[in-house]
Amino acid sequence: MKKGTIVKKLLLTVDTTDENFMPKRVAVYGGEGDNLKKLNDVGIDESYIGDVCILEDMTTHLPVIEIRIVECRDDGIDVRIRGIKIKSSRQRDLGLSADMFQLPNLVRYPRLEGTDPDLLYRRAVLIQRFIKLLDSVLHHLVPAWDHTVGTFSKVMMPMLCKPNFMPRLYINRRLAMEHRDNPALDPSCKNAVFTQVYEGLKPSDKFEKPLDYRWPLRYDQWWECKFIAEGIIDQGGGFRDSLADMSEELCPSSADTPVPLPFFVRTSNQGNGTGEARDMYVPNPSCRDFAKYEWIGQIMGAALRGKEFLVLALPGFVWKQLTGEEVSWSKDFPAVDSVLVKLLEVMEVIDKDTFEFKFGNELTYTTVLSDQRVVELIPNGSNTAVRYEDRREFIRLVQKARLEESKEQIMAMQAGLLKVVPQAVLDLLTWQELEKKVCGDPEVTVDALKRLTRFEDFEPQDTRVQYFWEALNNFTNEDRSRFLRFVTGRSRLPARIYIYPDKMGSETTDALPESSTCSSTLFLPNYATAKVCEEKLRYAAYNCVAIDTDMSPWEE
Repeated sequence: MKKGTIVKKLLLTVDTTDENFMPKRVAVYGGEGDNLKKLNDVGIDESYIGDVCILEDMTTHLPVIEIRIVECRDDGIDVRIRGIKIKSSRQRDLGLSADMFQLPNLVRYPRLEGTDPDLLYRRAVLIQRFIKLLDSVLHHLVPAWDHTVGTFSKVMMPMLCKPNFMPRLYINRRLAMEHRDNPALDPSCKNAVFTQVYEGLKPSDKFEKPLDYRWPLRYDQWWECKFIAEGIIDQGGGFRDSLADMSEELCPSSADTPVPLPFFVRTSNQGNGTGEARDMYVPNPSCRDFAKYEWIGQIMGAALRGKEFLVLALPGFVWKQLTGEEVSWSKDFPAVDSVLVKLLEVMEVIDKDTFEFKFGNELTYTTVLSDQRVVELIPNGSNTAVRYEDRREFIRLVQKARLEESKEQIMAMQAGLLKVVPQAVLDLLTWQELEKKVCGDPEVTVDALKRLTRFEDFEPQDTRVQYFWEALNNFTNEDRSRFLRFVTGRSRLPARIYIYPDKMGSETTDALPESSTCSSTLFLPNYATAKVCEEKLRYAAYNCVAIDTDMSPWEE
């Protein structure tokens, strides 16, 4: 459990029709590490269907809660649990009142914004009464129907979540690549894949409802891509490519390339090549396009709910704020600007002579933000020298300014995230868990790839398999990430890979490998040596980004 979360109610959902798979007695333990203490022991009625409260009204935070099934009905040796529900102290119990439909409380329900709150409340009361009546008579009308608690959520949620259509987006990636190479040619960023997707998903008129980004897990893709001048029939590969393109535009993986979009800037650590986390980005303090920050948060929420990734190289300093955890200067800001952190530490303890020797009258009440903007810490700060006696106040002001430099941008991202993911979920996730669910695992190891790779139509002793693994062992993590994207459209794990011999069969060739990102398939040629295999795979991973074999690009 995330630090600070206090469990107010813990429930198990059970069903008597499970017979000897149904739990009969349950014990709940809690504590930290291996030091768990028994909190409750609950017997369950063998004929019960629904939610059973097994723990409630805790007053302190428990890092670990363990549910032990002590006994099953009729001495069963296996158990079936229909659901686990947690209500924590951070979750508001809204009930059903007119206040819950006021605009500030509708942040998670963008489709309801603009509707009269009183009308929404009266509709909710009517629906609630209807469900109670239907629940009381349904088992008479349909005897086999499971009319217990939770029935209607199972029926209604797919209806609420399912989009009415699959949006089709027309994306020109060649223009996007030109923009990425030289962002100055397109100051409005209209050619970026990010902007093309954003504009393509916006409602076409005021009567069309916006997407809510709550795609269920069974959805393999959220929109269909038509890449202009590329022959593609998008069955998932094109969609994943668009997500990977947006990720690369928001937070480029190479420190040598310009940042093509204004939403994130490189940390001082990345610019200086010092400290920890040298490949990270932070929200741009100068960018005021909060609508797009909110949309980024919505895409992050969609990734968290689904099985796709939006790879954003953000430090824990940002992820902590998104989950509502506290950030501190000494623990979190070194990942952003380690040089400044060390400088202020030294400044606080040096003597007066050293201070005046190092700074003289040149140190003023200003600081440089991550976007390289110089800001004044007090009125007329650029013309006010910092005295030795006031250095601790100067340090406090610098820390405050830097810790809050991206506050508004992060709040906008969090607002978008909360439109898709309930606050109760964020209350239970640590910032590390949130990052992994949104971005995937950044380490693409050979062992992990071996677990996820399937060779089809290869003989057990085929040298191609041996050369393939030798090549990947010689790859850097960045190489393997690029290779993964070349084959699957994803740049992070987990992603299943299927490898087939290419059309040349057993003949030796120097041809480049081909891939089908829709089916996550690699067609591996028969190379003469492992070194040739390594060179061809690396070249394809870095240079073969167009999709042009599904069909003629001029068919539409």
